[in-house]
Amino acid sequence: MWGAAFRRLGLLIGFCLATIALAALLLGALLGSSFERSFSLGLYLVGAFLMLAGFFVGNRGPARVKSEGAGSAMLPFPLFGGARRLRWASVGEQNEAINQSAIFVVLGLILVFVGVAVDPRYPLL
Repeated sequence: MWGAAFRRLGLLIGFCLATIALAALLLGALLGSSFERSFSLGLYLVGAFLMLAGFFVGNRGPARVKSEGAGSAMLPFPLFGGARRLRWASVGEQNEAINQSAIFVVLGLILVFVGVAVDPRYPLL
C-alpha cells in the first residue's frame, strides 16, 4: 500500500527536479550564472510557490459553486449580474482538498531542502 504511494511521490519529485534543472540550465546560460546557483534558486522559488499553493488549497472554504448558469460568476450580488448558486462540499471533496494541500506542502518542503543542499553559497559539510 505505501510502496505505490512512495513510488508515485518519487516520480513526482524526479519530474520536478528534472524540469527545474532544465529550466535552470537554460536560464543560467542566458543570464551568465552557474548551474548550481540557478538550480538552487529554481528549487527555492518552486518550493516556496508549492508551499504557498498548499496553504491556500488547504484553507478553501466548505462552499462550492453548484452551477455556472447564465449569471456572472464574478459578482455574487443579484443586482449585478445574477447570483451564484452554492452548495456545501461533500466529505470526499474536503478530504481531497486536505490531501492536495499535504502533497503541495510536502513537495515544496522537499524542493526547498534539496535547494539548501545544492546551494553553492552554503556548504553543508
